[in-house]
Amino acid sequence: MPPTSPLLTVMIAAVRKAGRGLSRDFGEVENLQVSRKGPADFVTQADHKSEQVIFEELSKARPGYSFLMEERGEVLGTDRTHRWIVDPLDGTLNFLHGLAQFAISLALEREGELVAGVVYDPIKNEMFTAEKGRGAFLNDKRLRVAARMSLGDALVVTGIAHPNRTGPGKTKFLAEYDRVIDATAGVHRFGSASLDLAYVAAGRFDAYWERNLAPWDFAAGALLVREAGGFAREIDGGDFMQTGSIIASNERLLPLLTKVVKG
Repeated sequence: MPPTSPLLTVMIAAVRKAGRGLSRDFGEVENLQVSRKGPADFVTQADHKSEQVIFEELSKARPGYSFLMEERGEVLGTDRTHRWIVDPLDGTLNFLHGLAQFAISLALEREGELVAGVVYDPIKNEMFTAEKGRGAFLNDKRLRVAARMSLGDALVVTGIAHPNRTGPGKTKFLAEYDRVIDATAGVHRFGSASLDLAYVAAGRFDAYWERNLAPWDFAAGALLVREAGGFAREIDGGDFMQTGSIIASNERLLPLLTKVVKG
């Protein structure tokens, strides 16, 4: 890994420690206590333990910083200008089914701006890191988004609405999906938004879009894409940290895919 700043060193240490716990729990997943938050929305002991490790490590390293976490929500610190955004286990459903496609996502917001992000896949030992203005890396390799110019050649990734999640959001997504799959080489669904965006940053996927997410799903990944030379924006032109709708790709494909998604 290239020389890292003190900030990234702190973030990497926290997610590595949490990742060791997730790796152990992944091998004993049948013994984990599981509860249901909603349709196809689960939380495990592993989520809670990972979040607690990250909370403790970051609180020691940067006392007073605020937090926004998937399981415990917002924790306001004495320093309101800095906020950690944490998903301790992104891809819980994959995790529960023994599928090694999940990650820890950690971002830092300074005065409302994303300034650092880490997405860590503990099973593959892939550490995606980015700092604003300093580039994006996978372990020791500099990342660049894919350079494909034609939407018809592009492999796109998304999140697919669960059948039990009814309403206009699901109907809207299915219409978007039909348009995108007709316009591209293929659409995949891997089940971890943070890794989807990290893979766009690494050039493994050409583009990504999804709606109705929470900030911890995509904050770190969005910065990774931007620092890898790509673009991550709100689908309809707003603030994705507020709406939870995001689209990401290279400079050429982003407007083409946005047009198709919006119809």
